[in-house]
Amino acid sequence: MKTELDLTRRADAASPAPRSLAGMSLPALKAEMEALGLEPKKAGMRAKQLRRWIHHFGVQEFGGMTDVAKDLREQLSDTFILTRPEIADHQVSRDGTQKWLSRFGPGIEGESVYIPDVGKAGALCVSSQVGCTLNCTFCHTGTQKLVRNLTAQEIVAQVLTARDALDGWPSDEEDRRLTNIVFMGMGEPLYNLDNVAEAIDTISDGDGIAIGRRRITVSTAGVAPKIAELGERTNAMLAISLHATNDDLRNELVPINRKYNLKELFAAIRAYPGIGNSRRVTFEYVMLKGVNDSLAEARDLVRLLRGVPAKINLIPFNPWPGSPYECSDWDTIEEFAEVLNQAGYASPIRTPRGRDILAACGQLRSESVKKSAAEKRREALDAPAE
Repeated sequence: MKTELDLTRRADAASPAPRSLAGMSLPALKAEMEALGLEPKKAGMRAKQLRRWIHHFGVQEFGGMTDVAKDLREQLSDTFILTRPEIADHQVSRDGTQKWLSRFGPGIEGESVYIPDVGKAGALCVSSQVGCTLNCTFCHTGTQKLVRNLTAQEIVAQVLTARDALDGWPSDEEDRRLTNIVFMGMGEPLYNLDNVAEAIDTISDGDGIAIGRRRITVSTAGVAPKIAELGERTNAMLAISLHATNDDLRNELVPINRKYNLKELFAAIRAYPGIGNSRRVTFEYVMLKGVNDSLAEARDLVRLLRGVPAKINLIPFNPWPGSPYECSDWDTIEEFAEVLNQAGYASPIRTPRGRDILAACGQLRSESVKKSAAEKRREALDAPAE
């Protein structure tokens, strides 16, 4: 009896999946062109062409790159793809807010949210990590353990996904709906600063996505030693997730304060490169009923911010399943804001957006779970054969 082995499935499984060029930085694109065999000068030229087609025009097929030689287009099609991450879920709120759950790999999912009528026209809130290590007690994301950092390409891909959905190509389209980027999604950006800085370089590239650095805001819960580096490397606008005016309460609400207290945090804020009246620091302050919303705390906030060019976003608490807090009464929030306004600080009350789809501030959370190597091995052994 003659027996033949079918190795097709094993060969297919061993073949690496083609990499997507969508979201890659210009240096990364150049490195890929050199890996194809192009000499450095020509690789740099081709990388710039690719950057413009992918990030300015938003093309998703190499055949549309009309100024790239046909044989190279064919080679690129055989080697790479231009697809975005898989969208595991897409929800649209009654108020026009949109939320995407992007699947960056098996078990690796992160959320991004488009908020219309924010900034010049609309803002995209992007994630820098899957999960978070900070455990802020009012934040739903803090209930999900850190799975991993997102790469720069994965961060940029969130912008491409939103641009696709909003019909936002080419980048210089008038009346475009996405004009601002805020790093206020899942994770602490300063614990992933290398990838965040590279992503901002790509997002702000005038020949690509072309969202200016002054329309990009990075929010931190208070990683004080990294704040100056953020400014030096990105020139982005700075936001601080503050939420309390004294160390005792902030230790409870924002546990990283136990490592970097308010004195250390504000020393770092005052040293942020380029801050001034035209580049104010944004302070985010979630309004928690009976916790941090008294008029005395409003006056303490004024004292704390003295000498810092600042505006304060007052955020009505957005509830999530099992949350231990309630939102402050609206009259209380308005009285709190009036104290800040009287002291000369702009203190808009942020209108809750996307609450019905858990897309509002502090509500983002995916179901991704970080698994140990042993768990992964057990799952592989238990998986049924195809």
